[in-house]
Amino acid sequence: MLCVSYQVDERTCIQFAMKLFYFLLSALALIVCVLAVAFAAHHYSQLTQFTCETSLNSCQCKLPSSEPLSRTFVYRDVTDCTSVTGTFKLFLLIQMILNLVCGLVCLLACFVMWKHRYQVFYVGIRMCSLTTSEGQQQKA
Repeated sequence: MLCVSYQVDERTCIQFAMKLFYFLLSALALIVCVLAVAFAAHHYSQLTQFTCETSLNSCQCKLPSSEPLSRTFVYRDVTDCTSVTGTFKLFLLIQMILNLVCGLVCLLACFVMWKHRYQVFYVGIRMCSLTTSEGQQQKA
């Protein structure tokens, strides 16, 4: 976007194509971030319900028998189950927070592009001063 010189009302085809591509990529990234938060939250909610036991160089975790999809999860080469129940929970929380922040950034990018396209909202650097443009308006 920075390589294309700005022209009012999108008079160049490349400027329109770049804005459309930027908007579509931002929307796709927003969807991916929301899905990543949802899957991490689902896994986190399962981890909070686990009951784990260490057995022969692995950690076996089970969901309560009241759950309809109750099954046993085996984490191989794990000698201490606290790394599954403690450290992995922290990892999932950090992943949810970072994906949420990324989703908000993508939402902001989509919002700025939408406002700029349909409500004449330009976010950028103004090259001329306000006093010269006001002086030119008074002369006309």
